[in-house]
Amino acid sequence: MNFIEEKIEKYAVEHTTEQPEYLYNLYRETHLKVLQPIMLSGHLQGRFLKMVSAMIRPKNVLEIGTFTGYSALCFAEGLAEDGKIYTIDINEEIAHVARKYFAESGMENKIEFMIGNALEIIPPLDIEFDLVFIDADKVNYLNYYKMVIDKVRTGGFILGDNALWHGKVTEKADDEDTAALQEFNDFVQADTRVENVLLPLRDGIMCIQKK
Repeated sequence: MNFIEEKIEKYAVEHTTEQPEYLYNLYRETHLKVLQPIMLSGHLQGRFLKMVSAMIRPKNVLEIGTFTGYSALCFAEGLAEDGKIYTIDINEEIAHVARKYFAESGMENKIEFMIGNALEIIPPLDIEFDLVFIDADKVNYLNYYKMVIDKVRTGGFILGDNALWHGKVTEKADDEDTAALQEFNDFVQADTRVENVLLPLRDGIMCIQKK
């Protein structure tokens, strides 16, 4: 998962603003009690997501893939005064962890947590989004992108997590997740409706702005 030397990454974390205590507690509980805790954004990426949100000051954010709620809380920190984040996850079994920390953060009223299939939940949403974060099942990344692009305002942003997929996207795909992420990255690169930067932060974030 390291794309730069471990000592440089450590230095970067040491020179990044501390995460709030509730995020530290969420990080710890996720690693102690939840399978695949590596799916959680973590300190460095989380502070980046918060900073992006704070720069945009979005009124409406859509997150596809809540997991235990860490990234949703980071986005919520930067929302406009009357802003809201709509976050979707299909896994009911770990939803209680996210709900616990949404309440602990004091930002519960800014977060609408929806359980179900994002492919079914997104199409009827009649909301214009300033920011969308795609971080769910990799095989549907391109489907999610195509679903949300017309719901994002001109000048709005889409972030696609895991765009480097442990570096496997640079090689011939030997599994469906890698192939799907390669297809997503290539589609975005060729999409004349957007400008994009593939940022090698953690597992890669495809940063997209709608023209």
